[in-house]
Amino acid sequence: MSIELLRAVLGWSAILNLLLVTVWFALFRSMHDRMYAMHSRWFHLSEETFDGIHYAGMAATKIATWLLFVMPYVALRIAG
Repeated sequence: MSIELLRAVLGWSAILNLLLVTVWFALFRSMHDRMYAMHSRWFHLSEETFDGIHYAGMAATKIATWLLFVMPYVALRIAG
């Protein structure tokens, strides 16, 4: 795998993952009550727990994206 291909893969992966988090947040904000109603039928969660799980998931996804895709992409851009 060439460095150029690796840079392209990392760049597009970063963009797609950040887009995923953005869409997740937008859907969570706009459809919160419907999502909570659907999930509370399956799991016995308080609304605070439901919100915490989603925010923790968004935060973990964003941190993983930065560490696994964005930072290596930037390092490869700087290095060559």
